[in-house]
Amino acid sequence: MKTVEIFTDGACSGNPGPGGWGAILRSGGQEKEIYGGEAETTNNRMELTAAIRALEEVPVGTGVELYTDSRYLQQGVTRWLEGWIARGWKRKGGEIQNLDLWKRLAALEEQHDVSFHWLKGHAGHEHNERADDLATLEIRKLREGQEPASAADLLDGALPDARVFLKVSGSPKLGLSLIHI
Repeated sequence: MKTVEIFTDGACSGNPGPGGWGAILRSGGQEKEIYGGEAETTNNRMELTAAIRALEEVPVGTGVELYTDSRYLQQGVTRWLEGWIARGWKRKGGEIQNLDLWKRLAALEEQHDVSFHWLKGHAGHEHNERADDLATLEIRKLREGQEPASAADLLDGALPDARVFLKVSGSPKLGLSLIHI
C-alpha cells in the first residue's frame, strides 16, 4: 500500500481574524504544497481545514501519516472523535465547536488508513516550518487586500503568478456549464 506523509499547519491573526492553512504532501520522492485562507476565521478552523484539504488530495484507500503541531486536531481525532460520533455528534460538555469540519474530517478518515502525529511547532522541523510559512503567507495576502489561494491557484502545472478565472452558470434543466474567461 502506498503511504503519503502529510505535514499541516493553520494560523490566524487575531482569533477570530484572517487565517491561513498550509499542507505538504510527500510520497515516493514527490512533494506537493497546498494552501489557502479565509478572511474571518479561527486558528482551530484553519488547523482542521489544512488536514481536510490535504486528505482530499489523497486517493481513497491510501495510508497516511499526518503530522500536525495542533493538539486540538491530534487529540480531537485520537481521543474525542469516536465518542462524539457514538453520542450522535454531541459532547458531554455541550456543543462541539467546528462541527462541520469535524464531520468532514471523520468522513475522510474513514476513506484512508490515517495515523495522526503531534510534533512541536516552531521547533525547526523542515516540513512543519514550511506548512507554517504557507499558512502565514495566506494571512499576509489577506491583510494586503489580496485574495487567498483558490482552487485555480492549486492546479498542477499552473504557473506561480498565473490566474485562471472561471464563470460557472447553470440551470435546473441544462445543468452546469463552465466558461473560461
